[in-house]
Amino acid sequence: MREVRRLAGVVALLALAGCGPVQSTGLLMDADVMLEAARTAQAERLAPYEWTAAQLYLHKSREEVGYSEYEQAVGYAKKAVDFATRARDAAVRGARRAGPATGERPE
Repeated sequence: MREVRRLAGVVALLALAGCGPVQSTGLLMDADVMLEAARTAQAERLAPYEWTAAQLYLHKSREEVGYSEYEQAVGYAKKAVDFATRARDAAVRGARRAGPATGERPE
């Protein structure tokens, strides 16, 4: 019976140890996708603050993963996703306000 308990404890520890890397990897992928969406919406030009913040938080998150500091990496990745989403939304709003680009006729 002791061996079963020990085995269950080891399995539980291994499962918990894998949570940080898995969660941070998923959030890093989400941040990459949102940054690409923001880039497509021209956030570099239309929402430079949010764009820059998203990039810097993503960079810091990757750095923390490199140090195996997964809890911090998850926090930074969440902020990167948040700022990338804000950048995309602000860029879309800015593009709508600006109207059609010069030289283009509305359809």
